Amino acid sequence: MPITNPDDPMEMSSIGKDTRFFQDLKSRIHRRLIERIDLGKMDVLESGELAREIRRVIESLIAEERVPLNQQEQERLIVEVQHETFGLGPIEPLLADPDISDILVNSSSKVYIERFGKLAKTDVVFRDDAHLLQIIERIVSKVGRRIDESSPFVDARLPDGSRVNAIIPPLAIDGPALSIRRFGVEPLKMNDLIRFGSVDERIAKILEGAVKTRVNILISGGTGTGKTTLLNALSEFIPTTERIISIEDSAELHLKQEHVVRLETRPPNIEGKGEVTQRDLVRNALRMRPDRIIVGEVRSGEALDMLQAMNTGHDGSLSTIHANTTRDALSRLETMVLMAGMELPSRAIREQVASAIHIVVQIIRFPDGTRKLVKLSEITGMEGNTIVMQDVFVYNQRGIDKDGKVVGEYVATGIRPHFVERFRISGIEIPPGVFEQPVG
Repeated sequence: MPITNPDDPMEMSSIGKDTRFFQDLKSRIHRRLIERIDLGKMDVLESGELAREIRRVIESLIAEERVPLNQQEQERLIVEVQHETFGLGPIEPLLADPDISDILVNSSSKVYIERFGKLAKTDVVFRDDAHLLQIIERIVSKVGRRIDESSPFVDARLPDGSRVNAIIPPLAIDGPALSIRRFGVEPLKMNDLIRFGSVDERIAKILEGAVKTRVNILISGGTGTGKTTLLNALSEFIPTTERIISIEDSAELHLKQEHVVRLETRPPNIEGKGEVTQRDLVRNALRMRPDRIIVGEVRSGEALDMLQAMNTGHDGSLSTIHANTTRDALSRLETMVLMAGMELPSRAIREQVASAIHIVVQIIRFPDGTRKLVKLSEITGMEGNTIVMQDVFVYNQRGIDKDGKVVGEYVATGIRPHFVERFRISGIEIPPGVFEQPVG
């Protein structure tokens, strides 16, 4: 964009509105900044001193460009160059917003966010596909992952534990795509979930007792329903005296206990070697003297090893699974066991499931963006070739109010679960009438 009259105030105000010109200017200043500063010497500076020094250099470079910018445009340029140098470029402000739960980059010019369960398009743009790819490479390289034509998609994580998935051409037709599932600096606790209406107080008490008495729990739900959030909340009830081994594809859990060993899978290298799967880690965990094993999400053949661990003295294990209902969760678990390559009869697998899993909880994300635990079910055994499961609590949706919010309530089914006997033996008291079915 040519500047015909730098003294014209109208011309000045239009500079910040010209996205292409602004991006080019930012790119030039960023490139010159990298050439001018000594990154090695920057390591010895305190964070505050480093920020002041970088700001001083950027201001000097802007002055050398002799481009008329008003104060707001100059401040924006300084901040964005800082983000390009030490952060994740255009999405850095989105990462700083605690209300944003998902950042979805469909292409260099289409960036969406989810806030309070609702999707919205932003005005954030990358300079081009190469710029977006550069940011993706910066993310994945920090956790020892890679992304290129031979490995065109990757799972990674940010320093705060947020989950990242990236996929690039030729698999992504319209250019690189980036998906970030945010996790707060301080993960939500059970009291937070109760306050948000995601879990009923009675159910929270039952789940707390179940974790403390080493009941095996499987959390079922679709994408973005809050399975990992609930798993984190349940983990706070694990006694600090126990040794916990967590196993994840991409480390997301924030366990507060001191005696925790965190394990993470590893993808194959460029030669296709060196892959470490969740099944490998589950097997290895059994040799590490765990009191509890937490599998972030069971996805494949590790289901067999996890069930065997639960059936051989590792009570109190926790995991999540993608499924739309509690019954579907058990069907998927059976399918995953078969993925381990063992030719086991269906009845044998179902007996393993019925013996290993005690509680299955289902989480749903409603159209209004709210996430709720809608069913707590107990597995009681087998009848013939069928796993017997009974609902203990359910969420009854009555409708939607004038504001589009889901209206409903949690109700007990009147069934007193078998695992409550563990509560009595352990001295955990259950409020009277908690399992009673409402009259009428």
